[in-house]
Amino acid sequence: MSLIHRAQLTPTKRELIAEWLPSRPWSRNAPAGQAELIGAYRFDDPSGAVGIETHLVRTGDAQVLQVPLTYRGAPLAGAEDFLVGTTEHSVLGRRWIYDGCGDPVYGAVLATAILAGGREAEEWVEQADGRSERREPAVRVVGSGTPGVEAPSVDSVSAVDDATTTTVGASGLELVVRRVLGGLAHVDGDVETLTGTWPGSAEPTSLAYARRRPS
Repeated sequence: MSLIHRAQLTPTKRELIAEWLPSRPWSRNAPAGQAELIGAYRFDDPSGAVGIETHLVRTGDAQVLQVPLTYRGAPLAGAEDFLVGTTEHSVLGRRWIYDGCGDPVYGAVLATAILAGGREAEEWVEQADGRSERREPAVRVVGSGTPGVEAPSVDSVSAVDDATTTTVGASGLELVVRRVLGGLAHVDGDVETLTGTWPGSAEPTSLAYARRRPS
């Protein structure tokens, strides 16, 4: 379950993403400052320490890009190359926001969702009177794996971008996150997948896949 605070962020998530996208090789030369957030889904960090939210972003040329982010209360050691930026959260204070593909917590929860047939986290929004109210996620996701299957532990990751994907390597596992959505995803070998739907999508779209490999 993800608890979402009624808070102000300065700069906003959209502003941070829009400024960061042009530096990515898969952004299709998105103009700086131009990005429309069209939906998001969340995963839960089992320890409750790291926020995990993946945004779907439409750029000026109508491409839909996938941007997983992690939100931390302190810098992640060794992850300077994956830092998207910092923001001031009116409830939680300063937050360090990372490209999830460079964060082992994201790698671990993505692997579990894919291999164990997981889904997006429930979203509960904090109300002004202190209650929490459930909100329907804008994006629904599901892994193709089998409930109860144990994913390999992820203590560290490496991430390599290309023109359409980011490949995340971890001990015993390879994760491929599709950055540019739409069209057919070419997948080689024996893999499990994460697919998603959102308003306006005609059918489930491949978002990521996982392949076990010798550790």
